[in-house]
Amino acid sequence: MADWTRVCALDDIDEEDVIRFDHDGRTFAVYRDLDGGVYCTDGLCTHEQVHLADGLVMDDTIECPKHNGRFNYKTGAPLRSPVCVALATYPARVVDGEVEVQL
Repeated sequence: MADWTRVCALDDIDEEDVIRFDHDGRTFAVYRDLDGGVYCTDGLCTHEQVHLADGLVMDDTIECPKHNGRFNYKTGAPLRSPVCVALATYPARVVDGEVEVQL
């Protein structure tokens, strides 16, 4: 099982927002919902490799900034074309006010 990796303080991510997290040569997107839950997906859109952290978060959806495709960031499921391939998701948690992901 993979180790947990510290991303940032929980307060570094606004509610209903996303940040970019680069680790070990890869890019991830880390989200915070309105209830304080945290989630992690691959950081690049599966359609054209655009950084999702530049997109818009609405409820449990991330909208890609390039072609407005949408994903459910909690499940990775594609929700609106042109995206049709799901995002990989990774376990995320908050420990002592710090966001950690398991990569």
